[in-house]
Amino acid sequence: MDIGEYIKMLRTSKGLSQEDLGKIVGVQRAAVQKWEAGKTQNLKRDTIKKLADFFEVNPANFIDIDKTFDVFSISGVMPLPNTVKKPRLGVITCGEPILAEENLEGYDEVPNNIECDFTLRCKGDSMINARINDGDVVYIKQQSVVDSGQIAAVMIDNEATLKRVYIYDDKIILQPENPKYQPFVFIKEEMNRIRILGKATGFTSKL
Repeated sequence: MDIGEYIKMLRTSKGLSQEDLGKIVGVQRAAVQKWEAGKTQNLKRDTIKKLADFFEVNPANFIDIDKTFDVFSISGVMPLPNTVKKPRLGVITCGEPILAEENLEGYDEVPNNIECDFTLRCKGDSMINARINDGDVVYIKQQSVVDSGQIAAVMIDNEATLKRVYIYDDKIILQPENPKYQPFVFIKEEMNRIRILGKATGFTSKL
C-alpha cells in the first residue's frame, strides 16, 4: 500500500470526503485528490503532523522513503525502538561546504537495523527536497565509494558537505536538493579534490 492508498483508507474509514479531509488539514480538495492519486511525492511536515494527529497514527507512515535511505525517524514524536548509540562527529553543511572537525561531540540513538558508523548534525537548507532540514541528524555508513545518485557526506579539500553525488568518467557533480542552489561540478583533475566519507543511510528529524 502506497501513501496515497493509505490516506484514502484512513479517510474512508472515518466516512470523510476529500473536501472534508482538506478542511481538517487546511488544504484544498484538489490537494487531497493528488495525494490519493500518488501525484504528490513528499507531503509538507505540518501536513504530516496534522494528518497523524487527526488519525492518531505514526507520522512516519506518511513518509515516502527515498531509496537512498533505509529509514526516516521522527525524534520526539514516537520513541525509536531497539536503538544503539553511535558517535556524532560534528556538523556537516547542507549548503556551502563547512569545515568538518572530526572531534566527538557526543552520541545519537540510531535504530539498530540501520547501517551507521557515525552521525553528523546537518546545517543549512540545500537538501530540503530530500526532507533533510537544518538541525537534522544524518546517519553515515563509512565508505570511500558510493553509487552514482546516492546521498553522501563528501570532503571537498578540507571541508565537508552533504550532497547527492553523480559520478562520471570525467567529472563528479555534487547536486543539492533545493533549486535555489547550484551544483558543484568537478572536472578531470579537479575530481582529486573530492573524497567520499560515507553514504547517508537515514536520518532523524523533528516535525
